[in-house]
Amino acid sequence: QVQLVESGGGLVQPGGSLRLSCAASGIVFRLYPMGWYRQAPGKQRELVASITSGGSTNYADSVKGRFTISRDNAQKTVYLQMNSLKPEDTAVYYCNGKIPGTGYDYWGQGTQVTVSS
Repeated sequence: QVQLVESGGGLVQPGGSLRLSCAASGIVFRLYPMGWYRQAPGKQRELVASITSGGSTNYADSVKGRFTISRDNAQKTVYLQMNSLKPEDTAVYYCNGKIPGTGYDYWGQGTQVTVSS
């Protein structure tokens, strides 16, 4: 059974930091491109950051220079370090794993990030 389990969300003040984690099970993690998406109320889900199986990264323009995605293949975990958080970063953050060679994805259940004073 495939599971992607996010953790690390919460309430933080503007300018603060959070680190999200996504622990994977049931997949050969090292082969999977992974990503973080977010969805704010009334908005479409959007890609925040992604990392290939080889470690190449890609970021949405809105988070470049503030967020860092990384992966630990031994721990089967992908991370999103979020610094200098802004109120507009408030959203539910979802972990995504793309099944190699297919057009299909696995998704986590999401973790809420709220940036507010």
